[in-house]
Amino acid sequence: MLKSLSRQPWTCPRCLYRQQRARRSLTTAATATAHVPYDDIRIPSVDNGAPGAKHDDRTLRQIFDSQAVWRDFSHRTRSYASGRTAGLFQNHYLTSPAGFQEFARDTLRKCRKIVAKVLGASTVEEYKTMARDLDRLSDLLCRVIDVSDFVRVTHPDQRIQAAATQAYASMFEYMNVLNTTTGLNEQLQKALADPQVTALWSEEEKVVAQILFKDFAKSAIDLPSGQRQKFVDLSNDISRLGSEFVDQMQPEQSYLLLNSSKMKGMDPTTVQRLTRYGKVILPTVGAASSLALRTVEDEDTRREIYVVSRTPSTQQIYLLEQLLKRRAELAKLSGYNSFAHMTLNDKMAKTPESVNQFLLALAADNAGRMQHELAELLRLKQVDFTNGANSDRINAWDREYYRARLQSRSRSTSRKPDFLSAYFSLGTVMQGLSRLFSRLYGVRLVPHATLPGETWNDDVRRLDVIDENEGHIAVVYCDLFERPGKSPNPAHFTLRCSRQISDAEVAEAATTTPPKSTSTTPEQVASDGMSTSRNPTTNTLHQLPTIALICDFSLPSHPHRPTLLTFREVQTLFHEMGHAIHSILGRTSLQNVSGTRCATDFAELPSVLMEHFASAPEVLALFARHWETDAPLPYQMIKEKIESDRKGEAAETENQILLAMLDQHYHSSLLPLSPSFDSTRVYQDIWRTHSSVPEPVGTRWQGFFGHLYGYGATYYSYLFDRAIAGKVWKDVFQRREGGAVDREAGQVFRDEVLRWGGGRDGWRCVAGVLGDGRLSEGGAGAMAEVGRWGVRD
Repeated sequence: MLKSLSRQPWTCPRCLYRQQRARRSLTTAATATAHVPYDDIRIPSVDNGAPGAKHDDRTLRQIFDSQAVWRDFSHRTRSYASGRTAGLFQNHYLTSPAGFQEFARDTLRKCRKIVAKVLGASTVEEYKTMARDLDRLSDLLCRVIDVSDFVRVTHPDQRIQAAATQAYASMFEYMNVLNTTTGLNEQLQKALADPQVTALWSEEEKVVAQILFKDFAKSAIDLPSGQRQKFVDLSNDISRLGSEFVDQMQPEQSYLLLNSSKMKGMDPTTVQRLTRYGKVILPTVGAASSLALRTVEDEDTRREIYVVSRTPSTQQIYLLEQLLKRRAELAKLSGYNSFAHMTLNDKMAKTPESVNQFLLALAADNAGRMQHELAELLRLKQVDFTNGANSDRINAWDREYYRARLQSRSRSTSRKPDFLSAYFSLGTVMQGLSRLFSRLYGVRLVPHATLPGETWNDDVRRLDVIDENEGHIAVVYCDLFERPGKSPNPAHFTLRCSRQISDAEVAEAATTTPPKSTSTTPEQVASDGMSTSRNPTTNTLHQLPTIALICDFSLPSHPHRPTLLTFREVQTLFHEMGHAIHSILGRTSLQNVSGTRCATDFAELPSVLMEHFASAPEVLALFARHWETDAPLPYQMIKEKIESDRKGEAAETENQILLAMLDQHYHSSLLPLSPSFDSTRVYQDIWRTHSSVPEPVGTRWQGFFGHLYGYGATYYSYLFDRAIAGKVWKDVFQRREGGAVDREAGQVFRDEVLRWGGGRDGWRCVAGVLGDGRLSEGGAGAMAEVGRWGVRD
């Protein structure tokens, strides 16, 4: 099945939080290019060997930290030929709303030409281009779909949103036609079955052909027409039920009526705001109930709040169970033992049995730390005179309360909460990321002035990624500041993937005249005007990875002051740049396997690994300086922050393990087809068997577990990648002093992981970077081994 390969960003615990919107009163620091190292940490000097590198490094900080510098920089090229716009992302179609439909129409024409070529193939010579032809077909679809999907949810102009939505819909309609074109599947099978053909394919072509073959198999294209229609109907039902399950979440009880005397410990201002006629009207879900669980002293009140906050409406449970039933029916129709077997077939895990091996091993590793945390909390409870006689154990409604107490006690009282932020202006953090990438991978971020109409907002900065050997290799659009109507959730979007553009495509483009063309060469026309470059060694032409990074950082409160980030925001930016560097360096010849287009349970490895770099002393020494005094950040401050944040880490890990187990139980059998299936019974059984803290009878939190729709049968993936990332961090980047900025370590990770995108089996990547050949074939044993590594942030 041909499909859009755009990936939804994983909404991990660190990425769920809403960016803080508190206005900060700060002023711009003079930009420094020299480093004052922390104590005895030795940091390699900045690589400023390339012409203009020092200027680029300085400018990178200034365009994010100084509004005056940004205004000057961004207005240099605002006057453009004849007043025309360059088009969004310099795509020569996207100069107006009408351009989206023209883009879609021209793309459909090109797609139909490729389909005719594939269906007409009959010789070895014609079949040998099959993998590349189908990859180009996929790329053409994604060129429209990925950009349109991004624009329709990001662009502030409603006319452009509507045009992008229409283009998006028309391309999906065409994909539905392709998905019922059995001839495409039959031709691919013939090519795969002919050794004369496959002998002519590169390894990348073989991988892409297998990916497409599996996609066709999952689409039920081999089924008789009646059953194929049932497959389509079930798929539509799953989409509808899943959307309703996520969008219509409601608790069984919306509010609790409580005496204000029961709310002692909670912020009095908040309590007063919630009080009506002497009663506190507490919403049972949301920020207020979460705050109450962390601060209310009365244990009985906390228990009441906990139970209602984990009890969704009966309708929610019905929607979930119908969703699980449809998925089981879909799997059965497709010939799989379960939806999990169907979903995991092309993942690193392969089977739900292997996932369970991983989760059980991880739970065993986490058990000791969990018991230590509970013992700490219990000691607090036992000396707490407010808890009465019930002090022999920690209950589910006690955890957040005593964890907050513990963190409050461990937090330094000599510093204000925003003390660390003074060392993290947005410009210095971006500068630090560029310096880090320069040391590890030989690439740096260079500010590039945009043309009129190239971006969707005047605050968007364009950065070109420059490789010390290959030159220009990627484009990153940074939309990092808050504005009304913008989503608060950080995200990485691939607007265009890496892919080699053939000479035949360039020749075809030479005969094409795009509308209102600002593209002056056939190479530009072949890429719709978006960025390309030639490999200096092979002279092959590639379309460049084009990426959008979205965050929601507060604007400075004064025009001469920079935005300062909390340390958590720094970690978030590092995480998203981890996705970006995977897209940037995973520059494959075929777009189906470029960058982050890899197995779901492998895609988070680079981004989770980047979070480790955010707290490494040798990395912080590259950039963390006080915005006003230019003094380097004392590492002890970060160390205290990390130690404080890690309190409760084992409990969070256990909770994620439990949710992953629940996900597997729901999806790894055909049990949802049974009339007696009860999702609440399964939920309670999992918690009773594996949780260190008993769950109260009557709760059914599975109705609030929205990831069951977007990540059905794959929720384990984030834990899995955390475990691998921790091992890579320890064995590759911490094996020697200063390893976090060591080029040799970076080159190993680039060569064994990043450069492959999804073109190499994930297990071979992990085995290669760790130098452990035992892992190269994967399997249940390898999954259990990863579980035994544990998760260490």
